[in-house]
Amino acid sequence: MNIAEAAKHTGLSRKTIRYYEQQGVIPPAKRSANGYRLYDTAQLGCLLFIKRARELGFSLNDSQELLSISQDPGRTSASVKKKAELHLQKINHQIAQMQKMKEVLEDVVGECMGDEQTHCPILDKLNKG
Repeated sequence: MNIAEAAKHTGLSRKTIRYYEQQGVIPPAKRSANGYRLYDTAQLGCLLFIKRARELGFSLNDSQELLSISQDPGRTSASVKKKAELHLQKINHQIAQMQKMKEVLEDVVGECMGDEQTHCPILDKLNKG
C-alpha cells in the first residue's frame, strides 16, 4: 500500500506518516521500483496503534514505548498499567488546572460590564495577577 492509501486507511496525514518513519516510530517503508514508499499490514497496525495512543494524550515517546511493549511477548500488564496510571495522574492535574482557570475567567467575565468604559476587570486581573 502506498503512502496515500496508508494515510486514507489510518486517518493520518502523509506528512505524519513520513515523520513517524523518520523518527523511527515505525520501521522504514520498503520502496517500489519507482521509489514510492510501500507499507505493509504490520506497519499499518503500528500507525493505528500510535494514532490511538496519541488520541489518549500519550506523548509520541510514550506511544512508541507502548508500541514496543505491545510487541514484546514477555511483557507484563503491570508495566503498561503503571504508565497509564501516571498518564491519568497528569490528565487529572491538567483538568484541575483548567478548572481553576475556568473559575477565574468566569469570575472576571462576570465582573466586566462589557460596555464603553475603560475600566476592565479582565485586564486588571491580567495586569495584577
